[in-house]
Formats: sequence, structure tokens, C-alpha cells
Amino acid sequence: LDEDHPSAVPPPASRRGSRADPRAAGRRVIRAEHLTKRFGRRTAIEDVSLDVERGQVVGFLGPNGAGKTTTLRVLAGVFAPTAGRALIDDLDVVRAPLAARRRLGYAPERAALHLEMTVDGLLTFAAAMKDVRGRRARREAVGTALERTGLAPIATRRIGTLSKGYRQRVGLALALVGEPPALLLDEPTAGLDPEQGAETRRLVRLLASEHAVLVSSHALAEVETMCDRVVILHRGRVLAADRPASLAKRLRPATRVDVEASAPPEALAATLGAVPNVRRVDLVAVANGTTRCRVEIEPGHDVRAELATRITTHNWGLLTLTTVEPSLEEAFLALVAANEHGAPEQRPRSGQAPNDPPNESEAEAGRESGQAGRGGLGASEARSPRSGRALDGPPGKK
Repeated sequence: LDEDHPSAVPPPASRRGSRADPRAAGRRVIRAEHLTKRFGRRTAIEDVSLDVERGQVVGFLGPNGAGKTTTLRVLAGVFAPTAGRALIDDLDVVRAPLAARRRLGYAPERAALHLEMTVDGLLTFAAAMKDVRGRRARREAVGTALERTGLAPIATRRIGTLSKGYRQRVGLALALVGEPPALLLDEPTAGLDPEQGAETRRLVRLLASEHAVLVSSHALAEVETMCDRVVILHRGRVLAADRPASLAKRLRPATRVDVEASAPPEALAATLGAVPNVRRVDLVAVANGTTRCRVEIEPGHDVRAELATRITTHNWGLLTLTTVEPSLEEAFLALVAANEHGAPEQRPRSGQAPNDPPNESEAEAGRESGQAGRGGLGASEARSPRSGRALDGPPGKK
């Protein structure tokens, strides 16, 4: 299986016997209310608010070090917030950590998988850790997770023999055990090849039919195709939140038109630039007597007919005139660039990621992780049934 792709696995079958309440559709399941997290003197996230409804995939978008992982860890109960509230299915993760974690599936970017265990063995252990009681109930919970992620055909394989794409699926299956209404997925396609990434995105979309899904990513195209809404995070703060198309139009309101004509480049640019309400003209390509340029028009004006008239008046051949829809990438870059003029960036120490906990607070972060993690698979004291090793620790350490 090392050379196989996840796409070789049949797509997950439709779900039967779901315990999810159909009346819950549209209800807010994941909520962050003015979350702030500081590590010593370092502020990792500040005043972050967002919500995710059942049936939605919300993309948490930002550059590396923006604070996405810290926010997910606070929502998952791994870190306690310095201020604000994190709620899963209306349960405060600080005041009711055990109950909240039973309603949550958290898949970190690098899940701690025990390579010597089989897929179904690890999922069975996860079901026990999530307090799925009774052998039959655990068997059903594992079967559902295997079915939904397409892992049933390889359930008895050792995890160490699987390709990276399949291991990512095992991480998703761990999050799904117990059918929690909330899913937190941290960079689920990181390190996958294009085929594996596409299959994982398809799976995430399928999961949204039964769950509220918050997925972090720094890949703009991925978020644009996979998510219903986008929350943009930069330097620990939320800059914007909306549907991808609405966000792109709102942050990049100018209309742009691609024009291709049989005309000299300088003359074409000058002619089109003289049209009223044209903001700028950029030459894109010149080849074999054909010039292609992009025309940016002031918001609220449509001058396409005038552009065509100017071209034909000069007896130039008009080959194409196409309106260009704004992209999420352009909106994101414009928003981040505008934010760069704000407060100066707090530079991390050498070797420290921009929003990782500072070195002097690592012990504090570790204590919080252990305290908040009790009762869930990510708990620092959780042990492997075979080796006794900590689930999130490297082999050989206790």
C-alpha cells in the first residue's frame, strides 16, 4: 500500500443509522467568542470570534504562523484560553471539558499514530478513550469511521505499512470515532500529492453533511473549492469572514476585463487607458501581432461597449473581451498587505515559529495541554494498550 493513493479506496458509502439529529441542521456547533491566548508576554491570538453550523465547512485561512493551530487547540481544549470562551455543542471546553471533548473530533496536522497497531485496533482504542461504552457500541463506532473514510478494506493492516495519504485518513477516522457533531481539522492535506489532496477535500465535503467542520489551511485554492465560508486570520487576529466569492468581490471591488486584439501594444494600451472610468491598463502578452491586456475599471461602471468601440474605430481586430471574476487569492493578498501597515510584527526567537508558544512558556503550555486534554484521545496521559507509551509521545518515551 506504500505506493497506493487513497483514491484507490472505494468512496465512502452513504451513512445508515446515523444518530445525528436532523433538526440540528443550521445550528451553531463550534463557537469561539473573543478568544485570546497568551504564552507569557507573547500574544498568539487576540479577540478571535467565529462560529460553524452543522452542515458547513468553514475554512480557517492564514499564512504560516498566523495563529490557526493555536486557535484550534484552544477550541479542542488542549490550551485553556487567556480570555474569551470556546464552546463545542454549547458546552464550554474549560468548564465542561470531558463532555465537550466527547462531542468533538480533532485531527491535528501530524496525528500521533502508533505504527505497530492495526487501523481497527487504534480506532477501537480511540473509542474506549472517548468513552464509547460496550463492546458492541465500540465495534459499531469503529465500523462507521472506517466506512466513512473508506478504510474498511485495510482495517487489519498495520499503520506502519500505509502510505502518507492513508495515514492522513486514519487521522480523520480517529476524529470521527463516536460521531461527534464538531470536527476540527488542522491542515488535512498538508504534504499530500495532488491526487491525495483532491480525495481528502472530497471526503471533507462529504463529512459536512453530518458535522460542523472547521478546517485550517494556508492553501487559497483549496479553501476556495472546499469551504462554504472563510475566516481570514493574520497575526493572531481575524481580518475578515464571509463566503469566498463574496469576500473576493468585497475586497477587490474593481471590475477587470481581459482584452485581446490585433493591435500594437503601446497604441492599444494608450487607447484603452483614455476611456473614461478606466483605472489602469496592464499589458499581459504580445505575440504574432496580437496584444493581450488587462483593463481595471472603476467600481460601478461598465465600459466594455466603449472599449470595443475604441478598438474597432482604429480598425483593429477585437479577438476577445472577457470580464475577470475576482479571486480569493487576490482578496487575501490585498487584505494582508493592508494589514502590514498596522502594528509591527512581534518577531519570534531564532528557530521559533511566529505563533508557537515562546520557550519560557513551553512548560506552562505543556501543563495546560495535559489538564485540558484529560478524557480525550489527545490527552497527554493517554497510553497505548500495547506499549504503555503516551499517545502523543515518540516511541520509547513514557
